Amino acid sequence: MTQTTYDNLSGRTALVTGAASGMGEATARLLAANGARVALLARRADRLTELAAKIGADGGQALALPTDITDQASVDAAAERVHAAYGRVDLVVNAAGVMLPNPVTDGRADEWQRMLDTNVAGALRVIRAVTSDLIETAAAGGTADLVNISSIGAHVPFPNYAVYGATKAALTYLSQSLRTELGPLDVRVTNIEPGLTESELASHVDNAELSGQLDGMFEALTGLASDDIADLIAYTTSRPRHVNLRQAVLLPTRQA
Repeated sequence: MTQTTYDNLSGRTALVTGAASGMGEATARLLAANGARVALLARRADRLTELAAKIGADGGQALALPTDITDQASVDAAAERVHAAYGRVDLVVNAAGVMLPNPVTDGRADEWQRMLDTNVAGALRVIRAVTSDLIETAAAGGTADLVNISSIGAHVPFPNYAVYGATKAALTYLSQSLRTELGPLDVRVTNIEPGLTESELASHVDNAELSGQLDGMFEALTGLASDDIADLIAYTTSRPRHVNLRQAVLLPTRQA
């Protein structure tokens, strides 16, 4: 990845969900490397502790906060700890997500609920916990960002990914609608829709045929790295506060 310095990130306080792996981890590391204090939210405490230690060893600041975003009390408790340690949050990245493809005819209601709870309601719980921080930051003349990581699946249908795509379409629409509410308050809302990207999402798939299809796509298309998504997020959130890169579709060249 090209090493770019994003000076405007220095001194900011970021909250990143899904920080234990993939896009969330890569984003947290890049924000911290450019001077942001980063609150790391995910369920796996060991991974967060390890990441916080690495960031600290590299001269950055990070706080490991084991959090279940399907539980509002857990999210609120994490927000309180961030406030106690770092103060007001001014940069939020909703990177947590699960992808569980299967034919709708399989009736996997357990998977449907998990995706809805994490990909849609989970993002909303985080937004609920920190929106007042973003509004107060902007009102005081600071830069305030909400970044939601959706998916190209939000508007490009793939067989057997109907429910996953529906949750991401909901997140994309949520971003669009929130922009009408928060934009006039000088809070930027950015929605990012990556295409094929290396992450742990593929490891959640319990359908051998669909898992094999994903492997074949990576071989044929050369997927993006999580660092590519992190680079875009760092670029977007380091623009002058009056500039909102509102929507970005990021695809491997062979998929575009």
